[in-house]
Amino acid sequence: MKLLIKNGRLVDPAARIDRLMDVRVENGKVKEVAASIKKASGVPVIDAKDMVVAPGFIDMHVHLREPGQENKESIESGAQAAARGGFTSIACMANTEPVNDNRSVTEYIIARSRQVGLVNIFPVAAVSRGLQGENLVEMADLVEGGAVAFSDDGQCVMKADLIRKALEYARMLGVPIIEHPEDHTISAEGQVNEGFISYRYGLRGILKAAEEVIVARDLILQERIRSRLHLTHISTAGSVALIRNARRAGTPVSSDATPHHLLLNEELIRTYDTVYKVKPPLRTEADRQELIRGLQDGTIDCIASDHAPHTRDDKDKEFEYAPFGVIGMETSFAVIHDRLVRKKMISLKRLIELFSSNPARVLGLKERGRVAPGLPADLTILNPKRRFKIEEKDFRSKANNCPFLGWQGQGAVAYTIVGGNIVYSCKEKM
Repeated sequence: MKLLIKNGRLVDPAARIDRLMDVRVENGKVKEVAASIKKASGVPVIDAKDMVVAPGFIDMHVHLREPGQENKESIESGAQAAARGGFTSIACMANTEPVNDNRSVTEYIIARSRQVGLVNIFPVAAVSRGLQGENLVEMADLVEGGAVAFSDDGQCVMKADLIRKALEYARMLGVPIIEHPEDHTISAEGQVNEGFISYRYGLRGILKAAEEVIVARDLILQERIRSRLHLTHISTAGSVALIRNARRAGTPVSSDATPHHLLLNEELIRTYDTVYKVKPPLRTEADRQELIRGLQDGTIDCIASDHAPHTRDDKDKEFEYAPFGVIGMETSFAVIHDRLVRKKMISLKRLIELFSSNPARVLGLKERGRVAPGLPADLTILNPKRRFKIEEKDFRSKANNCPFLGWQGQGAVAYTIVGGNIVYSCKEKM
């Protein structure tokens, strides 16, 4: 497959490129990047005038539910949602049924994703067998089978000696540990952020300390082990401060925040709408503002959706009994661009770092997150001026538990290109 992208503004933070450039693609790889490339007979051309060409977006935290719960999401429907959201690569968490704690499940996910053939899907294996937090998985065997990271996401690794061993093995294997920071003895049966809203509306609260205690513990261990630690879906100002101070002291650590924690706060819980029931819970406006400052000063490295699909029946329950989680792959770029880039809270270059080059670095995907000759032609083309309205009927995901339904704004994915193939083009309104 040959393809020529002309007249686009190429923004590649890793290569420090931000200028008008043409990109020529051949046999699945970037063949040439230059100020002007002549059209060739029979080669399809994308005119990217007034558009932005970026290294393919990477969502490093999604839940695909397959194997085991394909009624909520399958690898195929998840891949379609990713492509529509501009993601050329996604990393899927281990809490499937069966759990991805052995090589056979890892290899199944890889084989099924290749069969679907839309986006790159990288399995994240469990830290502990069965996500039980007791016994370490066979990490070396799982890496050999294709796992790019380890996480018990959905559960925190509560035993300090187990996370210590995992970090030590991860250092030897050159892969990250993605920690879900939550002390379950503190969060217990909590539903929402503990504070005025939880007291006023009679919902059990989750203290911010439940997150911050684990962040502090892991940073202390990481200071000595110096492995590859990534703290996911950070939600409190206290966690941001702990990570910021650790980095200033030279501790190697990375982190991400979700669009819903960056753009929403606990005030929405007043509606009792279960779409806003997430873990970690939506926090205060002060916490939200500090997360944005974390994006601005580099404390937070990535934006990840934590795409967690549930059926309509699952979410259509009393607040206490509904599951945690929202979907986000199809809306992440649009809402962040509209609410943070257009309001000049972060730059477009910084957005692309957060969605592309930084997730590639954190996951160790050396051939992703850049646009250069010889690398896979994974590209996301953005139309910053295109208007959008988020409507359920347009979703490719099987789920509808999206907190941004009805939002309107500016900035949409125009094309998603994986291995030189156009897997999504924006011919309909978003």
